[in-house]
Amino acid sequence: MQTTDFDFSLPADLIAQSPAIPRDSSKLLVYDTNSDTIFHKHFRDLGEYLNANDTLVLNKSKVFPARINFQYGNKNLEVFILERINNNTFKVLVKPGKVFKKGFTFDINTEISFIVDDVLTDGSRILTFICEGDFFSKLNIIGQIPFPPYIKNAEKYSENYQTVFCDPEHCRSVAAPTAGLHFTSELIDSLKQQGVSFVDVVLNVGRGTFMPVKTKDLKDHVMHFEEFYLSKQSADFLNDKLAVNSRIIAVGTTSVRVLESSFDNEFREIQSKTDLFIYPGTYKFKVVDGLITNFHLPKSTLLMLVASFLENKGVKDPINKLLDIYSVAIKNNYRFYSFGDSMFIY
Repeated sequence: MQTTDFDFSLPADLIAQSPAIPRDSSKLLVYDTNSDTIFHKHFRDLGEYLNANDTLVLNKSKVFPARINFQYGNKNLEVFILERINNNTFKVLVKPGKVFKKGFTFDINTEISFIVDDVLTDGSRILTFICEGDFFSKLNIIGQIPFPPYIKNAEKYSENYQTVFCDPEHCRSVAAPTAGLHFTSELIDSLKQQGVSFVDVVLNVGRGTFMPVKTKDLKDHVMHFEEFYLSKQSADFLNDKLAVNSRIIAVGTTSVRVLESSFDNEFREIQSKTDLFIYPGTYKFKVVDGLITNFHLPKSTLLMLVASFLENKGVKDPINKLLDIYSVAIKNNYRFYSFGDSMFIY
């Protein structure tokens, strides 16, 4: 299967530059796979398509300030934290690369510095930060929320780039689980009163999630690893819901990856990493019955996962069907990407 199969053209003015306010006023494209029908709604109308025994699965990971900008001499330098190796050691991207040589030590300010432990073949670095006390507390002061590059002047929307249900105890994502951005506390309460259940999972979103696939053939793509956690409480809750045939609806592709990576005849508590790459023709979904997701970048693994989900729902020619749906969304001025609108597939 070719990566170019998942390409499409998007007018630049449909790339959302700001969030919908209130959050649930964003548009919602609903696709019923059984009847091959599209409905145009707003996210606040989600309850019209949910049943009283449905279960929505939320990724409660929080975005942390992974981008550090500082001066060294007369140079402006940047460190972008990708993942934690252990303790205060991290894999990072740096700018400009030629400055960050192995063994060099840099002072960010009087309280925190780092040493370049290694330069990897892909250009990334391994850094160890040196400071007194908790590093992440200091990172909240010196770091910035890493918005996607296609969002301009995004700093004023930092609060909107976190879900209302994110957990500070799981502040390890470098990008937001964007499907969850549309929920308000009021909408969640309303859906609970309707009989809909909610359960939390954690997947710490990595930067690679949103990157286009660069290999010509999908089978040659190396998927990035992301840390995930399913608590015993959530595992038991999901097992109980499966026992009564509750629809399991993933809020976002990150929740899909947790659910599909942690299910083996039943759910169990697990803390691990997943490099699960889901695309059409290769994967049979185990437990996900419905999917709420934003509109994704061309040739991205997220787009491929959504096409695979359509295939598992019995949709013929799922890639072209997804591109047809995207074409409808474009014609109806849906907004795309992180601050954009969303779709519900069931």
